[in-house]
Amino acid sequence: MLQYVIGLGLIPGVGDVTAKKLIAYCGSAEAVFKEKKSHLLKIPGIGAILSQEIATQKVLHKAEAELKFIEDNNIKALFYLDENYPQKLKHCDDCPIVLYFKGKADLNTAKVISIVGTRSATSYGKRITKSLIKGLQAYDLLVVSGLAYGIDAAAHKAALDFNLPTVGVLGHGLDRIYPPMNTVLAQQMLENGGLITEFGNGTKPDKENFPKRNRIIAGMSDAVVVVEAAHRGGALITAEIALSYNRDVLAVPGTVVSNYSKGCNKLIKQNKAALIESAEDIIYSLGWEKDDQKKTNKQKEIFIELDADEKMVLEYIKNQNTAFIDDIMYGCKLSVSKTATILINLEFKGLIGALPGKKYQAL
Repeated sequence: MLQYVIGLGLIPGVGDVTAKKLIAYCGSAEAVFKEKKSHLLKIPGIGAILSQEIATQKVLHKAEAELKFIEDNNIKALFYLDENYPQKLKHCDDCPIVLYFKGKADLNTAKVISIVGTRSATSYGKRITKSLIKGLQAYDLLVVSGLAYGIDAAAHKAALDFNLPTVGVLGHGLDRIYPPMNTVLAQQMLENGGLITEFGNGTKPDKENFPKRNRIIAGMSDAVVVVEAAHRGGALITAEIALSYNRDVLAVPGTVVSNYSKGCNKLIKQNKAALIESAEDIIYSLGWEKDDQKKTNKQKEIFIELDADEKMVLEYIKNQNTAFIDDIMYGCKLSVSKTATILINLEFKGLIGALPGKKYQAL
């Protein structure tokens, strides 16, 4: 089974969206390779060239070699339909059909943030990164970044310092570490976190791989935190992808004379990111609460009577952490007036709170 999954991703011209389409039509990755060429030609978007590539099954030899590599190196191959595949990422249309993971982290931790920024981090940026993570250490949290120089490395190091699991998303195969300077850091992360990539053994850290890597960073998380970023660069690409995935984007402002604050300030100025100055701002923006607060709130709910629609809306908001009124309306299939009335009632009962921008969180 796994050999066919890996093989599907190795076919030239078959991207993640096309691979999922093939699996949906044929029933499984294995069935794709066993399907008749004439039947493959009937699938929308699958032409003669792709059909021929699949029918010859040449890629299965490469897939077999990849399978041996991951078995020899204690690497897990996560198929996008597996339970242990990052579920937040799974809901993104262009998520990889297979991920290679080495480490011990729970990729489906309830709270996940990605912290990104410039490779040329200043002492200010590194200090802020450490301060943010220190303020979040009381939460059951997974910290994700890209294992690059600068803010990425600072985020991983701070997570390890405060005993939080941290995962590095790579733009190359797991047979190497790039940049090499972060090799020791990567080894430490395997003990409390891990390394993940969509790229197979032997894939070099080529320039075009990193924008693809950034969509995984964005898709795995509840929010992307940008600490320092120039006017252009990978951190801003990650932020834009996060917005397209309907993820929260948070940015730390900086002095107007610093090139490495221009990207953050731009995101805030364009209302693409919420301004944050501390961990408390992150907690407030995402509507997070500690376990002891959850127990108190659960006890409080027992003594409050709710009708079926109120329960449905409250549960929807809890599942989303925070939710916009439009999303609540469509997600619960309620009218505008009905949704507004329920939100007012739940707020009056102390079960939800209103955030800026017609957004709500469970209390």
